[in-house]
Amino acid sequence: MQKQLLVSFIAWLISASIGQAQTGIAYAPAQAHSHNDYEQTIPFWQAYDQGFGSIEADIYARDGQLYVAHDSADISPARTLEALYVKPIVEKVRANKGKIYADGKYGLQWLIDLKTPASLSLPILVRALSAYPDIFGTGGVVKVVVSGNVPSPDQFATYPTWLQFDGRPAVAYTPDQLTHVGLISQDFKQYTRWNGKGLIVKKERMKIQEVVQQVHRQGKKIRFWATPDNVNTWKSLMNLGVDYINTDQIAALGHFLSLRQTAEYQNPAPHAPYQPTYRNNDSRSRVKNVILLIGDGMGLAQIYAGLTANRGDLNLAKLLNIGFSKTSAADTYITDSAAGGTAMATGQKTNNRAIGVDSMGKSLPAIPALIKKWNMGSGLISAGAITDATPAAFYAHQPDRVFEREIASDFLRNPVDILIGGGYRYFQEEKVLDTLRQRGYRISTTFNQLESLKSPFVLLDDSSVVAVSKGRKGFLQESLQKTIHELQPNKAGFFVMAEGAQIDYGGHANDVRYVVQEMLDFDRTIGDAIRFADSNGETLVIITADHETGGLSLLDGDLKRGYVDGSFSTNDHSGIMVPVFAYGPHSLDFRGVYENTEIQHKIMTILQKYHPAGN
Repeated sequence: MQKQLLVSFIAWLISASIGQAQTGIAYAPAQAHSHNDYEQTIPFWQAYDQGFGSIEADIYARDGQLYVAHDSADISPARTLEALYVKPIVEKVRANKGKIYADGKYGLQWLIDLKTPASLSLPILVRALSAYPDIFGTGGVVKVVVSGNVPSPDQFATYPTWLQFDGRPAVAYTPDQLTHVGLISQDFKQYTRWNGKGLIVKKERMKIQEVVQQVHRQGKKIRFWATPDNVNTWKSLMNLGVDYINTDQIAALGHFLSLRQTAEYQNPAPHAPYQPTYRNNDSRSRVKNVILLIGDGMGLAQIYAGLTANRGDLNLAKLLNIGFSKTSAADTYITDSAAGGTAMATGQKTNNRAIGVDSMGKSLPAIPALIKKWNMGSGLISAGAITDATPAAFYAHQPDRVFEREIASDFLRNPVDILIGGGYRYFQEEKVLDTLRQRGYRISTTFNQLESLKSPFVLLDDSSVVAVSKGRKGFLQESLQKTIHELQPNKAGFFVMAEGAQIDYGGHANDVRYVVQEMLDFDRTIGDAIRFADSNGETLVIITADHETGGLSLLDGDLKRGYVDGSFSTNDHSGIMVPVFAYGPHSLDFRGVYENTEIQHKIMTILQKYHPAGN
């Protein structure tokens, strides 16, 4: 009941904002407005290089010339409108053959704020820009909008139609006057004193929404000035449907908006999680089988992104016994998959990049090798290359993860009953498959032959371990189901490690969609493992990660719509602890905070209890 209330509260809190997907605006740097652009270190060029769709310049008219300055005291002979803006704009349009931006996807709004009276400034401005009618004139690639000391609305029509004016929400323009309004702007503080942290209070948010909707009904775009200038504000303005995001932080906003396509994801088809029976979940009864599921790169943010995308629930979220694993390697604070995988496979820390060896290079036996004395079966599965670091740590011994040919050869020394993933070329080049055939292994390079295979077998199909977004369907689930089916008859039990490899790939790519789709695929596999554990009451399921990837944080989301908005702090691994979920008998043993090596220690201690030496 408490969980349901918590989820309901979070859903209400997030849905209080209007998500970007509801605004109809595909935000990109085209929606960025460089406020007081002339005060930047390099006027025009900094905003232009970020692809901004709107740039602002304040001007003074003096002695028949237009100068760019915020205050009259700042006027300088070198800072003319011609030098700082007109010439650079003309230069780029000429170089791009009539386009302000080379790709031609959008033009530029140039907001010119008059600091001197319109009667003095506008004649000079019109004369200067009329020299370039293909750029600033009707149909030109630069939309000129005049703000500040604009003439009264009844005088708009006395100016060229290409010269538009910056309107105000409270002004009741006639239909004709409205045709001369190119933008509507207002001081944000007219509606709220919000400081940019948390949410704008409901009453003030509603006022802003009403103004935005009013402007949009008029067929115009809206901008607010004097807004807080941080990520939370930018996102909030986007949720409100504001057309231009005001900023003085050109690089930061440009970067933020340029990543919008990879920062957001809305899941169209949530899956229904399995409802566990919690059979023997809090008991310390016999453990016959162990299923270790490793979500490579999966931290708490990745899990909650998946939960949000799946409308507030996951198989993973139904587990009750949870701990945290500290992931540092022997030689560094932030581990890689090689050291992380080795720690979980062998119970010892090692250096980054090392596979199945200690920090001095000595080979370490992994779980599949250690349990052979009990006649237990074993299987290794990866939704990536089986020679990659995490799965390799469970059978190989190499000083560096880059030695994938040698890793493949190591499988002959420490084979498991079932091996499924990618990496065919390395097994083929080292003639490992020929030797395995001689030993009685069935070999396949086509995933659709999975059901016909009988243990022992190796299935290596690189075409089937592409990303979910590129067509991978059910690979991890079907591989785990098949492996369990083949190993289940073994009276001594089995150990299976299955890796959701590409959660990590999405983190490295800083792509929220990639991360979430892979997380959801991994969660479906988790559901199958839990279902099997419930079927016999003697299977321990452990779900964890080798590390977190990307430093993912969640900026926004909607549990009702399955919408997620995330931001990454790195394209590499981070040093934060990762969760350890456990289900079935002895799952209680995985509570607490401990080193990643403890996962192997706990597994082996539990199996030792029910598989005495020599039996």
